[in-house]
Amino acid sequence: MRGILYTGGELTDLVSFARLPSYLQTFLREQNGVVAYFGGLHIRGCVTGPPWHALAEAWQGETAFWRTYDEVTETDIPFAQDSVGNQFLLRGDAVLFLDTETGELADLEVDFKHFLFGAEKFPLDALGMEQLRAFQQGGGVLKPGELLSLHPPVCIATSGNSRPTSKAVPVAARLTWLADFYRQIKDLPDGQQVRLKPL
Repeated sequence: MRGILYTGGELTDLVSFARLPSYLQTFLREQNGVVAYFGGLHIRGCVTGPPWHALAEAWQGETAFWRTYDEVTETDIPFAQDSVGNQFLLRGDAVLFLDTETGELADLEVDFKHFLFGAEKFPLDALGMEQLRAFQQGGGVLKPGELLSLHPPVCIATSGNSRPTSKAVPVAARLTWLADFYRQIKDLPDGQQVRLKPL
């Protein structure tokens, strides 16, 4: 993996570790989670802290994804996220992509090993790094423990030629905002007009 900004140190959450499939255990033994591609991919680790890096927090904590998103089940493992807070989940051996704005779940039709291979070979496409690239070209730096906040959200079509803006925010703040946004729009019909408060 390129552009590594952070690795997770030693395994301190052995309870979560014991529940993982063997291939993920093997990966986490070598490096207990990582922020790579200059923030384009964050693979969580089995740690007791920091909370933004802890797999248990995302999987079983108070704000676990299955508690918010209708399509996510309690056994889905939210092992990673992209630079804007979309999630990569393991369901069996399949890697699923959760759009955290809309709650839509897509099967990427790869296993964990081929997901990593695709990210390494085609990081821009596999990890949807266009917004991160634009943020960096504008002089922005995404630090470990941060995600990009996008305004307007990607799923909203805007009139005129207003350019979307992005800024780095703490992981917890971004994921809380996304969960709240999803709850508000999930029952709206396509094409429904919404009014966005400025960030």
